[in-house]
Order: sequence, then structure tokens, then C-alpha cells
Amino acid sequence: MKICTRQICFIMLAYTVVSKILIYPTLLSSQCGRDLWFPAFISFAVQSVVVWAVSYLCSRTDKTLFQLIEGTLGNICARIVYGLFGLFFILGTLMPLSEQKLYVHTIFYDTVPSLLVFLPFFFFSVYAASKKFTNIGRSADICLPIFVLSLIFIFIMSLWEVNWDNFLPLLKTPVKTLFGSSLGTTYLFFEPCWLLMFMGHFKYKKWDSAKITASYIGGGLIVMFFLFVFYGIYGEISVSRQFAVSKISLFFPAIDMLGRIDLIALYILEIAMLFALVLNIQLAVHCFVKCTGWKNRNALSVIINGLLLVFIIVFDSKYNTLSIVFGKWMWIVFLLFATVIPLLSWAMKRRAK
Repeated sequence: MKICTRQICFIMLAYTVVSKILIYPTLLSSQCGRDLWFPAFISFAVQSVVVWAVSYLCSRTDKTLFQLIEGTLGNICARIVYGLFGLFFILGTLMPLSEQKLYVHTIFYDTVPSLLVFLPFFFFSVYAASKKFTNIGRSADICLPIFVLSLIFIFIMSLWEVNWDNFLPLLKTPVKTLFGSSLGTTYLFFEPCWLLMFMGHFKYKKWDSAKITASYIGGGLIVMFFLFVFYGIYGEISVSRQFAVSKISLFFPAIDMLGRIDLIALYILEIAMLFALVLNIQLAVHCFVKCTGWKNRNALSVIINGLLLVFIIVFDSKYNTLSIVFGKWMWIVFLLFATVIPLLSWAMKRRAK
């Protein structure tokens, strides 16, 4: 086995959080105002059910997703599905990659050209994405203390300024807008796909499905709490505060005397963010290995990262346009791969030879 349950639990907890604390709070506040917590609750509730379904499926079979599809629909179909999943993981990387580039440039190195600042990421990604699932698990272990300490530090610095009255009155936003906002941010929710790829690559033990699901719910609760802190501090002007994680600690009293000490935590947390971002690329490489039968993971990693680099260069200053396209149209793709297909995997389990 290449990964253990403990590592999967941390991935479902921490990577879920770090992938949703940059632009997600600003998007929700611009669409739903003080009710930004409601579309987040809908999204996490739906995805929690899907995560439980996939994790429970892992308790009923020791086969990988590829083996389930192969046993049900044949080898060619299994290769096609994995090829589509590979493309899906690349698609799922585009927006987080654009967010990270803007975040790193804006918060840490705003005087240096953004492409030059973010170029080293691809050297790291080429190396990491060429590794197998064992590397994914070890990366999760490395990120555990980083995630916990930095997030606690940021929350402690932020709670002083929260005004809970900013959330009153509750649920004044039209219901259509609330559900529309949840649907429009579906492209940020594809954690069940991670779990689908891990299926058959870890030894299932009793209560593991409960542990994995609880870890994901815990990540969702942290994001929800983060949304409350963010909007509680900024209220109606939160729509103009991008990169929320870098904004909530700005009013900590010690900053006036010691300077931006919060940047220490942000630098450390960025490590976990990069590992979470690379996970999608690692899984894309895994899918294309299974799809093509080509075992040269290094070459596949170079090709995929090269395509992502071209994307970053071409769409260097078009983040807002990309955000609109993904919000209006890509929810269909993400709903299919992150919700429908994971649930359909149960049918494949029953029919697999």
C-alpha cells in the first residue's frame, strides 16, 4: 500500500482548507454579502455526503477505481475514464494556480514581475508530480505541523476585531442567489476525486470511512469559521478584500509595533498551499500513466507542467475573465466528476467481475 488513512485524513482536512482561503471568501461575500456562510454550507454538506459514499465504498472493496471500471466496462473504457480524469485534474488546477500566482506576487513580491516570481513553482512541481502516492502521503505528514501552527497563529491575531453584528439580519439574500452562489463556486470543490484516486491504494481498517468523512467535515467547519472571521472583520467592504487569509490579521495590535509579523505565518502556510496545489498535478500524472500505459512519470510531469506554464503565460492578466468563465460554465464539469461519477462508482462495484 502506498498511502495510509492518517495521511488521507490530513489531506481531506488541511488541503480542503488551504485551497479555499484565498479568493473563495471574497467571491461569496460579493454574491451573498452577510449570508456568505450559507452557500458554503450547502457545498460542504453535499460534498461531505459524497466523501462518505466514496470512503464507505473503500470499505467494501480493495480494488482501485481503474480496476472497478475495468471489471465493469472493460480495459479500454477504464483508460478513457482515467484520461478524462487526467484532463479534469488539469482543469481543476487552472484557477487555483492563477490564484496562487496572484497571491504570491501581491503579498510577498509585488515589486518583481509575477511570472518571474512564480516560475520556481514549476521546478518544484515537475519533481513532486513525478513521484508516486508514497510521496503524496509523506508530503501530507510534512504539512501537518505547518498547517496547524500557522492557522492557529493567524486566527489568534484575527479574533480581536470580529464584529458579529455584521451578520445580522440573517438570510436576507434571495434563495436563488444563495444556491446560485454555491453552484457557481463548484469548481473549488473536487475533494471526492482525490479520494477516488486513493481507492485501493491504502489498507482500509474499521471506522476509516468515519475518520475520513469527519476529517473533511472538520475542514469544512474551519473554512466556515474563517468565513465568519473574514466577514466579521470587514463587513460590506469584504468584497474588495482579495486574498482573505492575508487580510484578517492586519488589525492585530502588535503589528503597529513589530511590523507584519503575520507574514511569518503566511509564508509557512504557503508551503501547505503549494503541496495542495501540486496534489492535483500528481493525480493528473497518475491518471495519464494508467490511461496511456506510459511509465515515464518524469516525462508526463514535464509535459503537464509545461502546459500549465503556457496557460499562466497566456492568461497572465486575465484572472477575472477566467473566474467568470469557471463560475458560469464549468460547474457542469465539476458537478459531473466530483459528485455524479463518485456516486456511480457504487454501481460499478456491484457489477465488477
